[in-house]
Amino acid sequence: MSEARGNTMPITKEANHSSLRGNAGDRLRAAAAAGTEDLLSMLESAQDGLSEAQIEKSRAKHGSNKITHGKKISTLKRVIDAFINPFTAILFGLVAVSAFTDIVMADAGEANPTTVIIITAMVLLSGLLQFIQETKSGQAAENLLMMITTTITVRRQEKGNQEISLDDIVVGDIVLLAAGDMIPADIRIIRAKDLFVRQSALTGESMAVEKTSQAELGDGSLTDMANLAFMGCDVVSGSAEGVVVVTGNDTLFGEIAKNANEKPIQNSFEKGVNSVAWLLLRFVLVMAPVVLFVAGFTKGDWMQATLFALSVAVGLTPEMLPMIVTTCLAKGAVEMSRKKTIIKNLNSIQNLGSMNILCTDKTGTLTQDKVILQYHLNIHGEEDSRVLRHAFLNSYYQTGLKNLMDIAIIDHTMREQANEKELQGLDDRFMKVDEIPFDFDRRRMSVVVANGKTQMITKGAIEEMLDVCSFAEYEGTVLPLSDEIREYIYNKVDRLNADGMRVIAVAQKNNPSQAGAFSVSDESGMVLIGYLAFLDPPKESTAQAIKALHEYGVDVKILTGDNDKVARTVCRQVGISVERILLGSDIDSMNDEDLAKSASETSVFAKLSPMHKARIISSLQSEGHSVGYMGDGINDAAALKAADVGISVDTAVDIAKESSDVILLEKDLMVLEQGIIEGRKTYANMIKYIKITASSNFGNMLSMLAASAFIPFMPMLPIQIILLNLIYDFSCAAIPWDNVDKEFLVVPRKWDASSVKSFMLWIGPTSSVFDFTTFVFMYFIICPAVCGQALFHQLTNPAMREQYVAIFQAGWFVESMWTQTLVIHMIRTQKIPFIQSYASAPLSLITIAGCAILTLIPFTGFGASFGFAALPLAYFPWLALTIALYMGLVTVLKMAFVKKHGDLL
Repeated sequence: MSEARGNTMPITKEANHSSLRGNAGDRLRAAAAAGTEDLLSMLESAQDGLSEAQIEKSRAKHGSNKITHGKKISTLKRVIDAFINPFTAILFGLVAVSAFTDIVMADAGEANPTTVIIITAMVLLSGLLQFIQETKSGQAAENLLMMITTTITVRRQEKGNQEISLDDIVVGDIVLLAAGDMIPADIRIIRAKDLFVRQSALTGESMAVEKTSQAELGDGSLTDMANLAFMGCDVVSGSAEGVVVVTGNDTLFGEIAKNANEKPIQNSFEKGVNSVAWLLLRFVLVMAPVVLFVAGFTKGDWMQATLFALSVAVGLTPEMLPMIVTTCLAKGAVEMSRKKTIIKNLNSIQNLGSMNILCTDKTGTLTQDKVILQYHLNIHGEEDSRVLRHAFLNSYYQTGLKNLMDIAIIDHTMREQANEKELQGLDDRFMKVDEIPFDFDRRRMSVVVANGKTQMITKGAIEEMLDVCSFAEYEGTVLPLSDEIREYIYNKVDRLNADGMRVIAVAQKNNPSQAGAFSVSDESGMVLIGYLAFLDPPKESTAQAIKALHEYGVDVKILTGDNDKVARTVCRQVGISVERILLGSDIDSMNDEDLAKSASETSVFAKLSPMHKARIISSLQSEGHSVGYMGDGINDAAALKAADVGISVDTAVDIAKESSDVILLEKDLMVLEQGIIEGRKTYANMIKYIKITASSNFGNMLSMLAASAFIPFMPMLPIQIILLNLIYDFSCAAIPWDNVDKEFLVVPRKWDASSVKSFMLWIGPTSSVFDFTTFVFMYFIICPAVCGQALFHQLTNPAMREQYVAIFQAGWFVESMWTQTLVIHMIRTQKIPFIQSYASAPLSLITIAGCAILTLIPFTGFGASFGFAALPLAYFPWLALTIALYMGLVTVLKMAFVKKHGDLL
């Protein structure tokens, strides 16, 4: 596998310039066919990169390197989305009817726009709050994502090699690629060294393909061209230089994004919210006509009955639901950012809170991610600088992504050079000939160096190394690798593994190939010379974090490519059960059903490939688990995409960050614990509003229906219902800032829309019971006491009848507000409210203010304009008794509901 450079084909510069003026596909084909010098010339670039002036010119000509994921949502579109939904459609319908009856059809001088104004205010309140909150959440998400730096190395004239953001790439930039990098644009490879690229983002093919720099002509698929690499793909191994040909929306990836017409798939959270919304709307659409006909037939005034039915529809409509959900999610994202957790997708907050299994790699999560080379030993377990020398040559001269072990080897060798003469000058005395990059199937990598003789040096996992070794240096002599020596080696390695060390083997072979081109087939007949033992000690916080996650109902499972002995030792040190370990070889022999059962019962999985990890996650999901995966490497990308919530860190490789939903600013399980708690708080406050609204609206529906049938006048005027709903909605606006009981947070919460219906049928009629008692009390006691001890049907004086109705409506108006508001405090917690659990200060203050303001309205001129009359003092002891009995009944029913269904929320 020798280094390849782009050759020059006989294509004129004029022809090249002409071909580059076509569409993106034509430009890429022309670039693939051109030689390096011609290509650089027609892109107005050079081997040493672009100048500042050329960068600005290229950006002005070809645009930025940003992908527009679908159409950018304009401000007008966001305004329309905020104000137009099924809930506000009902309100707009009522506005139209009210405008027609109260303004257009009103007698001269009697037009009353109050109803229209109030309903419009409700629409504006709901829509404006939603628009502002979504705008703020969008800006917050953008600001948070700006904290995540995805960069690439480019060569530019003034500054040489430098790291820049992918967005700053322009056509003509010289890009330097290494393992772990994401391809930043559509590029033409001009120099390649053992370059393998995964194109699954474009082709769906999981196997990496080799890329070279040789110019080629072809009419086939662009992705089949060996000298082109495309945005969104990632480098698996090797290194390369490329020149950017196409950027941004013109790239192949950009075209796919632009032409994608599929609607995004809703996750369980979005489906749950929508199902609740339509459940409530169905109640509105069914019951409003029932109320219309009952009121019309019993009162005989169909116009007033129509207004009343529409007002009932308003009272039953949860028009604040979109705003409350958006506010909860946005608040959760901002709070989590303060706890070093960045949310890329707002809806993933709920998935984070519902997670009951966390799968994670061992390195850097449980351990310090600071590997130390503890020993460099011959096969007898004795210190041997010759083993270290060979390991250094392998790590130093490889061009792939140097992992922590490579860095540890190089650092250790540099420190030992002062004491060991044979370790000095290793970076000068040898010349690199070739390399065979690491991959996750072979689990080893080789470097070929020359210093008088040509030598292949290979290091990798013990089992995979023994597969390619035919000999071993035993007691100073090269002997065939017999079963006895093999067993001897395994015993030595097992003892090191038992001490929590990760062990890899080092082997070499002289004059490995006569052809000069090296491949995997040359990794054979090698001589094992020794081992390297690394120590990656557990973090001090790991055991505490795992214990905390268990307390919050999250089972931690370790998915590692490391061997089972090291994984077992580390897991024991941090408190993870290791009664059973599944290996990658075990998984290969299992069908999906067997794996699903075994995966649920196993905490540690070792010697895994990337596809093993993704398969384990899918198996756990098939058993009904909500699974999160935390990873930061190239080999974690498939698992991150498969998980319900993919979690990465800001130091992860680009492809891991792009595949994740949540990004931690610290790779620490303690940080993740805080994110889980905040996710559950967000879910708790959303479900509070949904269940409170559902139960309250259902109770109001029953009360309205009964009142329409049995009371000889409208129990509440349409405009009074609307005013009540406006004040109540305002009281609910503080729910996203409410406190959440600690007991609620310790259990994973998965969305269950069916529980809303059960809750509504249990708790909803409770308020109706006291609405009915209020009807009786107001109709037979309070109103007659004020109106000369006569019932409504006994009164003949129109003014007295009007006062009777006004007092009745004021009494129900105040009682409705108190019971609706108190239900917020009663249902927000499974405990006894005000004693065992306290609402947040914003929610307490706003609900107290709402009740106080609404109670005072009948005593004001403002209330008189709405048809209310002042309530007598005798009303308030009854109100206090009603509230006390209501709270008692709700508490009893709440306990019964919990006993039957297990949870209140």
